[in-house]
Amino acid sequence: MGRLFAVVVTVIALVSAAIFALHVWWLPPDISAHGSRIDRQLNETMVTAGILFVAAQLALGLFVWRFDVRDGMPPRAVKTFPGGVTPLVVLAILFVGIEILVLTFVGSKVWASVYQTPAPAEALQIEVEAEQFAFYFRYAGPDGKFGTMHPDLMNDATQNFFGLDPANDTTARDDIVVGTLVIPVNQPIDLRLHAKDVNHSFYVPELRIQQDFVPGMVIPLHFTATQTGKYELVCTQLCGLGHYNMRAYIEVKTPADFAQWLKAQAATS
Repeated sequence: MGRLFAVVVTVIALVSAAIFALHVWWLPPDISAHGSRIDRQLNETMVTAGILFVAAQLALGLFVWRFDVRDGMPPRAVKTFPGGVTPLVVLAILFVGIEILVLTFVGSKVWASVYQTPAPAEALQIEVEAEQFAFYFRYAGPDGKFGTMHPDLMNDATQNFFGLDPANDTTARDDIVVGTLVIPVNQPIDLRLHAKDVNHSFYVPELRIQQDFVPGMVIPLHFTATQTGKYELVCTQLCGLGHYNMRAYIEVKTPADFAQWLKAQAATS
């Protein structure tokens, strides 16, 4: 049974490595300006961890195969590593620790470039409201200003998702509120994330972005989409019984199409 186990372990390790190496199940196409850096970091992590995983499993299979005690065979003499197991454990901890520190250092620079740098001055600002179980998006109207949000005025029945007070706030009268995030291609987008009730999440795999909403906080998130198309936005925080159905779409349009769409929305708001 020992040699059978060695064969099974070896096959599982090689098949698992082949699945990742051949990208059988892999990320969707990248459509963001920052995505290539994230993908490169992911590849470096997967290659490093994959080599260590395969090496460890092959070593395990080799030891089991070599030292398997079969019926009618005398047991092999046990050999002790010089210094005992302590040097091996210390070396393993140092090796793995250095690997993790290097990957963390490199990865933190990529992460900071996305989440800790301010959006460019020319970025289009859009407000995002997440609630059980939907997303809503608000654009400034022709006046270029957002109306003030009043939490006490939020009412889904009247579709006042952002708690606007157009009767008393002139800047709120031309705000555009829609259920689909429409953006121009190749222009920086600066989102302001709001949560109405519980934690939610903004996740678009093609944009290589995932950011949580936290009630009581306004969380900035910026990116630049580089390809036109329609992409799914989903919530990845378990936010209630309807969580499975909480999603919206992002439509990336050419600048001309976006300007036409925004003009049409302003005319009907």
